[in-house]
Amino acid sequence: MTQAATKVFTAHVPLPLAEKVDQMAARLERSRGWIMKQALSAWIAQEEERDRLTQEALADVDAGLVVDHLAVQAWADSLGSDQPLPLPR
Repeated sequence: MTQAATKVFTAHVPLPLAEKVDQMAARLERSRGWIMKQALSAWIAQEEERDRLTQEALADVDAGLVVDHLAVQAWADSLGSDQPLPLPR
């Protein structure tokens, strides 16, 4: 099995967060490094998805696929009434 190349990162972590990492490592019987890799991987995936959704939304705006603000406001205002408006499209 070939070992992937790695790079060491150093970060100052507030003590309460560091203690939680250590507790998680102990509970899962994993190393602190493994916990940090999992956390960093999850955060990067979340940010990549956020960026993808933003780019998708901007493409919709460029294509004119938007809902008028006044229609959304009227719909939101109607939600507490006896006759709420249908979701604007």
